[in-house]
Amino acid sequence: MRFLVFGAAGAQGGAVARTLAESGYEVRGFVRTGKAPRGVEPFRGDLGDAARVKEAFAGVTHASVVLPMVYEPETVAAFTRHVISGARAAGVRRLVFNTGNRLPDHETGVAAFDTRRAAVRALRASGLPVVVLRPALYLENLLAPGVMADGVLRYPLPAALPVAWLTHTDLAALTAAALTGFADKLDKNRPAAPTGDGPGCVVDAGGPSALTGPEVAAVFGLRYEEQDVDAFEAGLAGVVDAVTAGEVAATYRWIASAAPPSLLGTGPSLGVRLTTVAAWAGHR
Repeated sequence: MRFLVFGAAGAQGGAVARTLAESGYEVRGFVRTGKAPRGVEPFRGDLGDAARVKEAFAGVTHASVVLPMVYEPETVAAFTRHVISGARAAGVRRLVFNTGNRLPDHETGVAAFDTRRAAVRALRASGLPVVVLRPALYLENLLAPGVMADGVLRYPLPAALPVAWLTHTDLAALTAAALTGFADKLDKNRPAAPTGDGPGCVVDAGGPSALTGPEVAAVFGLRYEEQDVDAFEAGLAGVVDAVTAGEVAATYRWIASAAPPSLLGTGPSLGVRLTTVAAWAGHR
């Protein structure tokens, strides 16, 4: 097996590439800027360049795909078409698509959700053997400046909303399991979603348990405070561009106003020993 990992210089794709390489697989890392992890063959390119994407797929049998934080519908559609074309040309045996967030089951008017829903539809209608991973939220988000300070954990989610927080390492392990064969690892009482629109299935990726805001805060000996989304957006705009910050903030506004309680809940473990919040807190 030979793997192609998109976003290999980023937090999510980098964790996947690193896990596969450390497991002894041959891994090519698609990067636009930055460096691929040690042991990963770097392949510099842009998802907007169809020929370069096709070249990256040459000789590849399995692919892990996560899109950059771009939410313009036509751009995302082009990225998706280029991935589909390259994967078809290479005859990939399995493609795992990480949506980057847990997707609602209907259109929301929020580009960060709706563009990924469109990408999922295109991939699953392509005839490719696709597994869709829909992660909840990452524990690494809590390490951002100001999130845990002055005895308070501040995050822009309703206090009562249960979240199956997971780590980037767990995401990578789940992706590896999905790539290398996991039919026998699905929890019998928590099956993945049926194929529906095409080959493959949808897996909601999350930690081993779903905790409310106060429950997470208590693990760290803190109290929970729901952060104002405008304040969250302003802080994020200091790290990414204002447009991207606004699109990400829009997902939190939608969650606060319309999300069902189960949106960010647990999912199948695929045989992976998932990290609890307490275990992560003890090793951070």
